[in-house]
Amino acid sequence: MNMTLQQIAKACGGALSNAEGKESEKIQGAVLDSRLVEPGYLFLATRGERVDGHSFIPDVAKKGAACVVCEEAPAEVNVPYILVEDSFQALKDIAQAYRQTLHIPVIGITGSVGKTSTKEFIAAVLSEKYRVLKTEGNFNNEVGLPLTILRIREEHEAAVLEMGISEFGEMHRLSKIARPDICVITNIGQCHLENLGSREGILRAKSEIFDYMNRQGHIVLNGDDDMLAGIREVHGIRPVRFGINCGSTCDVYASEVESKGLFGSEAVMHLEGKEYPVKVTLPGLHMVGNALAAACVARLLNLDPSEICKGIEKVRPVGGRSNIVQTGKFVVIDDCYNANPVSVKAALDLLQSAEGRKVAILGDMFELGTDEKKLHGDVGRYAVEKEMDVLLCVGSLSKYMYEEAMRDWDGVIDVRYFEGKEELLEMLPDILAEGDTVLVKASHGMHFEELVEWFAEH
Repeated sequence: MNMTLQQIAKACGGALSNAEGKESEKIQGAVLDSRLVEPGYLFLATRGERVDGHSFIPDVAKKGAACVVCEEAPAEVNVPYILVEDSFQALKDIAQAYRQTLHIPVIGITGSVGKTSTKEFIAAVLSEKYRVLKTEGNFNNEVGLPLTILRIREEHEAAVLEMGISEFGEMHRLSKIARPDICVITNIGQCHLENLGSREGILRAKSEIFDYMNRQGHIVLNGDDDMLAGIREVHGIRPVRFGINCGSTCDVYASEVESKGLFGSEAVMHLEGKEYPVKVTLPGLHMVGNALAAACVARLLNLDPSEICKGIEKVRPVGGRSNIVQTGKFVVIDDCYNANPVSVKAALDLLQSAEGRKVAILGDMFELGTDEKKLHGDVGRYAVEKEMDVLLCVGSLSKYMYEEAMRDWDGVIDVRYFEGKEELLEMLPDILAEGDTVLVKASHGMHFEELVEWFAEH
Protein backbone atom coordinates (compact mmCIF):
# COMPACT_ATOMS: atom_id res chain seq x y z
CA MET A 1 0.00 0.00 0.00
CA ASN A 2 3.06 2.24 0.30
CA MET A 3 1.66 4.04 3.35
CA THR A 4 3.99 4.55 6.31
CA LEU A 5 2.95 4.78 9.94
CA GLN A 6 3.78 8.46 9.88
CA GLN A 7 1.62 9.06 6.78
CA ILE A 8 -1.27 7.13 8.32
CA ALA A 9 -1.09 9.18 11.51
CA LYS A 10 -1.13 12.39 9.47
CA ALA A 11 -4.06 11.19 7.35
CA CYS A 12 -6.29 10.53 10.35
CA GLY A 13 -5.00 13.36 12.55
CA GLY A 14 -3.77 10.96 15.21
CA ALA A 15 -0.73 10.90 17.46
CA LEU A 16 1.80 8.16 16.68
CA SER A 17 3.39 6.65 19.78
CA ASN A 18 5.71 3.80 20.67
CA ALA A 19 7.08 3.69 17.10
CA GLU A 20 10.75 3.79 18.13
CA GLY A 21 12.20 4.51 14.70
CA LYS A 22 9.49 2.63 12.79
CA GLU A 23 7.79 5.80 11.56
CA SER A 24 8.73 5.02 7.93
CA GLU A 25 7.65 1.39 8.09
CA LYS A 26 5.02 0.56 5.46
CA ILE A 27 1.95 -1.46 6.37
CA GLN A 28 0.87 -4.51 4.38
CA GLY A 29 -2.88 -4.30 4.94
CA ALA A 30 -5.59 -2.79 7.16
CA VAL A 31 -8.41 -4.62 9.00
CA LEU A 32 -10.99 -4.18 11.78
CA ASP A 33 -11.26 -7.91 12.49
CA SER A 34 -8.43 -9.11 14.73
CA ARG A 35 -8.76 -12.60 13.25
CA LEU A 36 -7.60 -11.24 9.88
CA VAL A 37 -4.44 -9.60 11.17
CA GLU A 38 -1.18 -10.75 9.56
CA PRO A 39 2.41 -9.58 10.14
CA GLY A 40 2.81 -5.98 9.04
CA TYR A 41 -0.92 -5.17 9.16
CA LEU A 42 -2.64 -2.11 10.58
CA PHE A 43 -5.38 -3.00 13.07
CA LEU A 44 -8.11 -0.47 13.76
CA ALA A 45 -9.64 -1.03 17.20
CA THR A 46 -13.30 -0.03 17.00
CA ARG A 47 -16.11 -0.15 19.55
CA GLY A 48 -19.23 -2.06 18.52
CA GLU A 49 -22.50 -2.79 20.29
CA ARG A 50 -21.24 -6.12 21.60
CA VAL A 51 -17.48 -6.18 21.02
CA ASP A 52 -14.74 -3.67 21.80
CA GLY A 53 -11.78 -4.08 19.45
CA HIS A 54 -9.46 -2.59 22.04
CA SER A 55 -9.60 -5.85 23.99
CA PHE A 56 -7.90 -7.63 21.07
CA ILE A 57 -4.84 -5.36 20.89
CA PRO A 58 -2.63 -7.82 22.85
CA ASP A 59 -3.62 -10.59 20.41
CA VAL A 60 -2.82 -8.59 17.27
CA ALA A 61 0.50 -7.49 18.78
CA LYS A 62 1.45 -11.16 19.17
CA LYS A 63 0.45 -11.76 15.54
CA GLY A 64 2.95 -9.13 14.40
CA ALA A 65 0.69 -6.16 13.69
CA ALA A 66 2.75 -3.19 12.49
CA CYS A 67 0.53 -0.66 14.23
CA VAL A 68 -2.79 -0.16 16.00
CA VAL A 69 -5.25 2.69 15.59
CA CYS A 70 -7.12 3.11 18.87
CA GLU A 71 -9.18 5.49 20.98
CA GLU A 72 -7.31 4.78 24.20
CA ALA A 73 -3.62 4.02 24.72
CA PRO A 74 -3.01 0.26 25.06
CA ALA A 75 -1.63 -0.75 28.44
CA GLU A 76 1.44 -2.96 28.73
CA VAL A 77 1.54 -3.82 25.02
CA ASN A 78 4.68 -3.17 23.02
CA VAL A 79 3.22 -2.17 19.67
CA PRO A 80 3.19 1.15 17.78
CA TYR A 81 -0.18 2.86 18.08
CA ILE A 82 -1.97 5.90 16.71
CA LEU A 83 -4.30 7.55 19.18
CA VAL A 84 -7.48 9.04 17.66
CA GLU A 85 -10.86 10.28 18.87
CA ASP A 86 -12.89 7.98 16.61
CA SER A 87 -11.46 4.85 15.01
CA PHE A 88 -14.28 4.59 12.47
CA GLN A 89 -13.62 8.14 11.29
CA ALA A 90 -9.90 7.36 11.20
CA LEU A 91 -10.65 4.43 8.87
CA LYS A 92 -12.45 6.76 6.47
CA ASP A 93 -9.73 9.37 6.65
CA ILE A 94 -6.99 6.83 5.96
CA ALA A 95 -8.88 5.33 3.02
CA GLN A 96 -9.57 8.79 1.62
CA ALA A 97 -5.87 9.70 1.78
CA TYR A 98 -4.89 6.38 0.22
CA ARG A 99 -7.43 6.74 -2.59
CA GLN A 100 -5.84 10.01 -3.65
CA THR A 101 -2.51 8.25 -4.20
CA LEU A 102 -4.05 5.78 -6.66
CA HIS A 103 -3.86 6.18 -10.43
CA ILE A 104 -6.34 3.54 -11.62
CA PRO A 105 -9.95 4.02 -12.78
CA VAL A 106 -12.44 3.69 -9.95
CA ILE A 107 -16.04 2.81 -10.85
CA GLY A 108 -18.69 3.67 -8.26
CA ILE A 109 -22.08 1.94 -8.51
CA THR A 110 -25.29 2.91 -6.74
CA GLY A 111 -29.03 2.55 -7.27
CA SER A 112 -32.09 1.12 -5.56
CA VAL A 113 -31.94 -2.31 -7.18
CA GLY A 114 -29.24 -4.26 -8.99
CA LYS A 115 -26.09 -2.73 -7.52
CA THR A 116 -24.47 -6.07 -6.73
CA SER A 117 -25.29 -7.80 -10.02
CA THR A 118 -24.21 -4.71 -11.97
CA LYS A 119 -20.95 -4.72 -10.01
CA GLU A 120 -20.46 -8.38 -10.94
CA PHE A 121 -21.10 -7.66 -14.63
CA ILE A 122 -18.74 -4.68 -14.71
CA ALA A 123 -15.98 -6.54 -12.84
CA ALA A 124 -16.33 -9.60 -15.08
CA VAL A 125 -16.22 -7.59 -18.28
CA LEU A 126 -13.29 -5.40 -17.21
CA SER A 127 -11.41 -8.54 -16.14
CA GLU A 128 -11.15 -9.44 -19.81
CA LYS A 129 -8.53 -6.71 -20.11
CA TYR A 130 -7.55 -5.51 -16.64
CA ARG A 131 -6.71 -6.86 -13.17
CA VAL A 132 -9.77 -5.79 -11.21
CA LEU A 133 -10.59 -5.41 -7.53
CA LYS A 134 -14.30 -5.39 -6.65
CA THR A 135 -16.44 -5.00 -3.55
CA GLU A 136 -16.90 -8.33 -1.80
CA GLY A 137 -20.07 -9.29 0.05
CA ASN A 138 -21.95 -6.37 1.57
CA PHE A 139 -18.89 -4.13 2.02
CA ASN A 140 -20.68 -1.16 0.46
CA ASN A 141 -21.19 1.22 3.41
CA GLU A 142 -19.08 3.67 5.42
CA VAL A 143 -17.10 0.81 6.93
CA GLY A 144 -16.98 -1.63 4.03
CA LEU A 145 -16.13 0.91 1.32
CA PRO A 146 -12.94 2.23 2.97
CA LEU A 147 -11.84 -1.32 3.82
CA THR A 148 -12.34 -2.26 0.16
CA ILE A 149 -10.29 0.72 -1.01
CA LEU A 150 -7.51 -0.27 1.37
CA ARG A 151 -7.42 -3.69 -0.35
CA ILE A 152 -6.28 -2.11 -3.62
CA ARG A 153 -2.70 -3.15 -4.42
CA GLU A 154 -0.10 -2.28 -7.04
CA GLU A 155 -1.20 -5.14 -9.31
CA HIS A 156 -4.77 -3.81 -9.62
CA GLU A 157 -5.61 -1.85 -12.77
CA ALA A 158 -9.24 -0.97 -11.97
CA ALA A 159 -11.55 -0.96 -8.94
CA VAL A 160 -15.31 -1.58 -9.01
CA LEU A 161 -16.98 -0.27 -5.87
CA GLU A 162 -20.58 -0.82 -4.76
CA MET A 163 -21.94 2.14 -2.80
CA GLY A 164 -25.07 1.64 -0.68
CA ILE A 165 -26.89 4.18 1.49
CA SER A 166 -29.99 4.60 3.63
CA GLU A 167 -29.96 8.33 4.51
CA PHE A 168 -29.12 11.76 3.17
CA GLY A 169 -25.46 12.75 3.37
CA GLU A 170 -24.19 9.18 3.42
CA MET A 171 -23.46 9.03 -0.31
CA HIS A 172 -21.75 12.41 -0.06
CA ARG A 173 -19.34 10.91 2.48
CA LEU A 174 -18.83 7.75 0.42
CA SER A 175 -18.10 9.80 -2.69
CA LYS A 176 -15.53 11.81 -0.77
CA ILE A 177 -13.70 8.58 0.07
CA ALA A 178 -14.10 6.79 -3.29
CA ARG A 179 -13.78 9.79 -5.66
CA PRO A 180 -15.14 7.73 -8.57
CA ASP A 181 -13.93 8.27 -12.11
CA ILE A 182 -17.07 6.62 -13.49
CA CYS A 183 -20.43 6.88 -11.68
CA VAL A 184 -23.11 4.28 -12.45
CA ILE A 185 -26.73 4.56 -11.23
CA THR A 186 -28.85 1.48 -11.92
CA ASN A 187 -32.30 2.91 -11.09
CA ILE A 188 -34.37 4.89 -8.60
CA GLY A 189 -36.86 2.58 -6.88
CA GLN A 190 -38.71 2.40 -3.57
CA CYS A 191 -36.23 1.63 -0.82
CA HIS A 192 -35.16 3.38 2.38
CA LEU A 193 -38.29 5.52 2.10
CA GLU A 194 -38.33 5.70 5.90
CA ASN A 195 -35.36 8.07 5.74
CA LEU A 196 -35.49 9.39 2.17
CA GLY A 197 -39.23 10.01 1.94
CA SER A 198 -39.94 9.57 -1.78
CA ARG A 199 -38.39 8.57 -5.09
CA GLU A 200 -37.45 12.22 -5.52
CA GLY A 201 -35.62 12.02 -2.21
CA ILE A 202 -33.92 8.80 -3.26
CA LEU A 203 -32.75 10.44 -6.48
CA ARG A 204 -31.35 13.38 -4.54
CA ALA A 205 -29.55 11.09 -2.09
CA LYS A 206 -28.11 8.82 -4.80
CA SER A 207 -27.02 11.84 -6.85
CA GLU A 208 -24.61 12.76 -4.05
CA ILE A 209 -22.28 10.24 -5.75
CA PHE A 210 -21.44 13.09 -8.17
CA ASP A 211 -20.19 15.40 -5.38
CA TYR A 212 -16.57 14.21 -5.43
CA MET A 213 -16.36 12.47 -8.79
CA ASN A 214 -13.54 13.11 -11.23
CA ARG A 215 -14.59 16.24 -13.14
CA GLN A 216 -13.09 14.70 -16.29
CA GLY A 217 -14.86 11.42 -15.59
CA HIS A 218 -18.03 9.77 -16.88
CA ILE A 219 -21.61 9.12 -15.77
CA VAL A 220 -23.58 5.99 -16.77
CA LEU A 221 -27.35 6.00 -16.22
CA ASN A 222 -30.31 3.69 -16.84
CA GLY A 223 -32.16 5.17 -19.81
CA ASP A 224 -35.32 3.24 -18.90
CA ASP A 225 -35.66 4.95 -15.51
CA ASP A 226 -38.06 7.90 -15.50
CA MET A 227 -36.32 9.65 -12.59
CA LEU A 228 -32.84 9.37 -14.09
CA ALA A 229 -34.15 10.70 -17.41
CA GLY A 230 -34.15 14.18 -15.89
CA ILE A 231 -30.37 14.18 -15.43
CA ARG A 232 -29.09 15.87 -18.59
CA GLU A 233 -25.71 17.10 -17.44
CA VAL A 234 -23.58 17.01 -14.28
CA HIS A 235 -20.43 19.11 -13.88
CA GLY A 236 -20.52 19.59 -17.65
CA ILE A 237 -20.59 15.81 -18.21
CA ARG A 238 -23.26 14.35 -20.50
CA PRO A 239 -24.40 10.96 -19.18
CA VAL A 240 -23.97 7.78 -21.19
CA ARG A 241 -27.27 5.84 -21.13
CA PHE A 242 -28.18 2.17 -21.40
CA GLY A 243 -31.52 0.41 -21.54
CA ILE A 244 -33.88 -2.15 -22.96
CA ASN A 245 -36.96 -0.03 -23.62
CA CYS A 246 -35.23 3.24 -24.54
CA GLY A 247 -34.22 2.06 -28.00
CA SER A 248 -31.87 4.18 -30.08
CA THR A 249 -32.21 7.11 -27.65
CA CYS A 250 -29.66 5.24 -25.50
CA ASP A 251 -25.97 4.90 -26.22
CA VAL A 252 -26.10 1.15 -25.59
CA TYR A 253 -29.40 -0.74 -25.84
CA ALA A 254 -30.83 -4.20 -26.39
CA SER A 255 -33.38 -5.57 -28.83
CA GLU A 256 -34.80 -9.03 -29.55
CA VAL A 257 -34.59 -9.85 -25.84
CA GLU A 258 -35.62 -13.44 -25.26
CA SER A 259 -36.06 -14.89 -21.81
CA LYS A 260 -34.68 -18.37 -21.19
CA GLY A 261 -36.55 -18.54 -17.89
CA LEU A 262 -34.39 -19.44 -14.94
CA PHE A 263 -31.41 -19.88 -17.24
CA GLY A 264 -31.01 -16.25 -18.27
CA SER A 265 -31.70 -14.33 -21.46
CA GLU A 266 -30.42 -13.78 -24.95
CA ALA A 267 -30.47 -10.43 -26.71
CA VAL A 268 -28.95 -8.32 -29.44
CA MET A 269 -26.78 -5.54 -28.04
CA HIS A 270 -26.58 -2.33 -30.04
CA LEU A 271 -23.27 -0.60 -29.57
CA GLU A 272 -21.86 2.26 -31.63
CA GLY A 273 -24.10 1.50 -34.60
CA LYS A 274 -23.39 -2.24 -34.68
CA GLU A 275 -25.22 -5.31 -33.39
CA TYR A 276 -23.79 -8.06 -31.20
CA PRO A 277 -25.60 -11.18 -29.94
CA VAL A 278 -25.09 -11.59 -26.20
CA LYS A 279 -25.99 -14.24 -23.63
CA VAL A 280 -26.83 -13.22 -20.06
CA THR A 281 -26.69 -16.21 -17.73
CA LEU A 282 -28.33 -14.54 -14.72
CA PRO A 283 -32.12 -15.01 -14.71
CA GLY A 284 -34.51 -12.10 -15.12
CA LEU A 285 -34.88 -9.60 -17.94
CA HIS A 286 -33.62 -6.81 -15.69
CA MET A 287 -30.22 -8.54 -15.74
CA VAL A 288 -29.93 -7.62 -19.42
CA GLY A 289 -30.01 -3.98 -18.36
CA ASN A 290 -27.29 -4.58 -15.79
CA ALA A 291 -25.16 -6.21 -18.48
CA LEU A 292 -25.68 -3.19 -20.73
CA ALA A 293 -24.42 -0.93 -17.92
CA ALA A 294 -21.24 -3.01 -17.90
CA ALA A 295 -20.94 -2.57 -21.67
CA CYS A 296 -21.09 1.21 -21.26
CA VAL A 297 -18.33 1.20 -18.64
CA ALA A 298 -16.22 -1.18 -20.70
CA ARG A 299 -16.34 1.00 -23.82
CA LEU A 300 -15.33 4.03 -21.74
CA LEU A 301 -12.29 2.01 -20.68
CA ASN A 302 -11.46 0.89 -24.23
CA LEU A 303 -12.59 -2.74 -24.26
CA ASP A 304 -13.71 -4.04 -27.63
CA PRO A 305 -17.17 -5.61 -28.23
CA SER A 306 -15.84 -9.18 -28.28
CA GLU A 307 -14.28 -8.70 -24.83
CA ILE A 308 -17.53 -7.20 -23.57
CA CYS A 309 -19.71 -10.09 -24.78
CA LYS A 310 -17.26 -12.66 -23.46
CA GLY A 311 -17.18 -11.01 -20.02
CA ILE A 312 -20.97 -10.75 -19.79
CA GLU A 313 -21.37 -14.47 -20.46
CA LYS A 314 -18.98 -15.33 -17.61
CA VAL A 315 -21.09 -13.76 -14.85
CA ARG A 316 -22.60 -16.21 -12.35
CA PRO A 317 -25.16 -15.61 -9.56
CA VAL A 318 -24.12 -14.40 -6.12
CA GLY A 319 -25.68 -16.20 -3.15
CA GLY A 320 -28.90 -14.55 -1.98
CA ARG A 321 -29.41 -12.70 -5.25
CA SER A 322 -31.45 -14.61 -7.87
CA ASN A 323 -29.26 -17.63 -7.24
CA ILE A 324 -30.83 -20.82 -8.63
CA VAL A 325 -30.44 -23.77 -6.26
CA GLN A 326 -31.50 -27.24 -7.42
CA THR A 327 -32.00 -29.46 -4.39
CA GLY A 328 -33.22 -32.61 -6.11
CA LYS A 329 -36.82 -32.18 -4.99
CA PHE A 330 -37.16 -28.44 -5.62
CA VAL A 331 -35.78 -25.58 -7.67
CA VAL A 332 -35.18 -22.67 -5.30
CA ILE A 333 -34.73 -19.05 -6.39
CA ASP A 334 -32.56 -17.79 -3.55
CA ASP A 335 -33.17 -14.03 -3.57
CA CYS A 336 -33.23 -13.47 0.18
CA TYR A 337 -30.43 -10.92 0.54
CA ASN A 338 -32.73 -7.91 0.41
CA ALA A 339 -36.10 -6.71 -0.82
CA ASN A 340 -38.12 -3.68 -1.84
CA PRO A 341 -41.30 -3.46 -3.96
CA VAL A 342 -39.43 -3.15 -7.26
CA SER A 343 -37.10 -6.08 -6.64
CA VAL A 344 -39.88 -8.32 -5.31
CA LYS A 345 -42.02 -7.71 -8.38
CA ALA A 346 -39.02 -8.46 -10.61
CA ALA A 347 -38.48 -11.70 -8.70
CA LEU A 348 -42.14 -12.64 -9.20
CA ASP A 349 -41.74 -11.98 -12.92
CA LEU A 350 -38.82 -14.40 -12.89
CA LEU A 351 -40.76 -17.03 -10.96
CA GLN A 352 -43.59 -16.80 -13.48
CA SER A 353 -41.16 -17.97 -16.19
CA ALA A 354 -40.49 -21.26 -14.37
CA GLU A 355 -42.04 -24.57 -15.34
CA GLY A 356 -44.34 -26.53 -13.04
CA ARG A 357 -45.92 -25.26 -9.82
CA LYS A 358 -44.77 -21.84 -8.69
CA VAL A 359 -44.45 -21.08 -4.98
CA ALA A 360 -43.62 -17.58 -3.69
CA ILE A 361 -42.43 -17.27 -0.08
CA LEU A 362 -42.38 -13.53 0.59
CA GLY A 363 -41.38 -11.78 3.81
CA ASP A 364 -41.34 -8.27 5.21
CA MET A 365 -39.73 -5.39 3.32
CA PHE A 366 -38.13 -2.94 5.74
CA GLU A 367 -37.45 0.83 5.68
CA LEU A 368 -40.41 1.69 3.45
CA GLY A 369 -41.64 4.57 5.62
CA THR A 370 -45.23 5.68 6.09
CA ASP A 371 -46.46 3.86 2.96
CA GLU A 372 -45.19 0.45 4.11
CA LYS A 373 -48.69 -1.05 4.46
CA LYS A 374 -49.77 0.05 0.99
CA LEU A 375 -46.49 -1.07 -0.62
CA HIS A 376 -46.78 -4.53 0.94
CA GLY A 377 -50.37 -4.68 -0.27
CA ASP A 378 -49.29 -3.76 -3.80
CA VAL A 379 -46.90 -6.72 -3.83
CA GLY A 380 -49.62 -9.09 -2.63
CA ARG A 381 -51.94 -7.94 -5.41
CA TYR A 382 -49.13 -8.25 -7.97
CA ALA A 383 -48.44 -11.84 -6.88
CA VAL A 384 -52.07 -12.77 -7.48
CA GLU A 385 -52.01 -11.07 -10.90
CA LYS A 386 -48.95 -13.17 -11.79
CA GLU A 387 -50.98 -16.30 -11.00
CA MET A 388 -48.63 -17.97 -8.55
CA ASP A 389 -49.82 -21.42 -7.54
CA VAL A 390 -48.92 -20.78 -3.90
CA LEU A 391 -48.29 -17.47 -2.09
CA LEU A 392 -46.91 -17.68 1.46
CA CYS A 393 -46.64 -14.36 3.31
CA VAL A 394 -44.39 -14.29 6.38
CA GLY A 395 -43.95 -11.54 8.99
CA SER A 396 -45.92 -8.74 10.63
CA LEU A 397 -45.76 -6.38 7.64
CA SER A 398 -46.50 -9.17 5.19
CA LYS A 399 -49.92 -9.46 6.75
CA TYR A 400 -50.89 -6.50 4.56
CA MET A 401 -49.50 -8.37 1.56
CA TYR A 402 -51.70 -11.33 2.48
CA GLU A 403 -54.83 -9.21 3.07
CA GLU A 404 -54.53 -7.47 -0.29
CA ALA A 405 -53.89 -10.75 -2.08
CA MET A 406 -57.07 -12.16 -0.52
CA ARG A 407 -59.10 -9.23 -1.85
CA ASP A 408 -58.36 -10.42 -5.39
CA TRP A 409 -58.38 -14.12 -4.45
CA ASP A 410 -60.20 -16.29 -6.98
CA GLY A 411 -60.04 -19.53 -5.02
CA VAL A 412 -57.44 -21.05 -7.33
CA ILE A 413 -54.24 -19.71 -5.76
CA ASP A 414 -53.27 -21.11 -2.35
CA VAL A 415 -52.66 -17.97 -0.25
CA ARG A 416 -51.54 -18.30 3.37
CA TYR A 417 -50.17 -16.09 6.15
CA PHE A 418 -47.60 -16.97 8.82
CA GLU A 419 -46.41 -14.78 11.69
CA GLY A 420 -42.85 -16.13 11.49
CA LYS A 421 -40.44 -18.59 9.86
CA GLU A 422 -40.93 -21.24 12.54
CA GLU A 423 -44.65 -21.49 11.88
CA LEU A 424 -43.99 -21.62 8.13
CA LEU A 425 -41.38 -24.39 8.43
CA GLU A 426 -43.82 -26.57 10.35
CA MET A 427 -46.29 -26.39 7.47
CA LEU A 428 -43.96 -26.43 4.45
CA PRO A 429 -43.82 -30.24 4.07
CA ASP A 430 -47.61 -30.31 3.73
CA ILE A 431 -47.73 -27.37 1.31
CA LEU A 432 -44.93 -28.22 -1.13
CA ALA A 433 -44.87 -30.84 -3.85
CA GLU A 434 -41.83 -32.39 -5.47
CA GLY A 435 -40.84 -30.45 -8.59
CA ASP A 436 -42.01 -27.07 -7.25
CA THR A 437 -40.06 -23.92 -8.12
CA VAL A 438 -39.87 -21.79 -4.98
CA LEU A 439 -38.98 -18.10 -4.69
CA VAL A 440 -37.55 -17.06 -1.31
CA LYS A 441 -37.55 -13.25 -0.99
CA ALA A 442 -37.49 -10.76 1.92
CA SER A 443 -35.41 -8.02 3.46
CA HIS A 444 -32.13 -9.22 4.94
CA GLY A 445 -33.36 -8.69 8.49
CA MET A 446 -35.89 -11.50 8.05
CA HIS A 447 -32.98 -13.99 7.79
CA PHE A 448 -34.65 -16.00 5.04
CA GLU A 449 -31.31 -17.67 4.34
CA GLU A 450 -32.49 -20.10 7.03
CA LEU A 451 -35.31 -21.12 4.68
CA VAL A 452 -32.83 -21.67 1.86
CA GLU A 453 -30.81 -23.90 4.20
CA TRP A 454 -33.98 -25.86 4.99
CA PHE A 455 -34.57 -26.51 1.30
CA ALA A 456 -30.96 -27.64 0.86
CA GLU A 457 -31.53 -30.25 3.59
CA HIS A 458 -34.82 -31.47 2.14
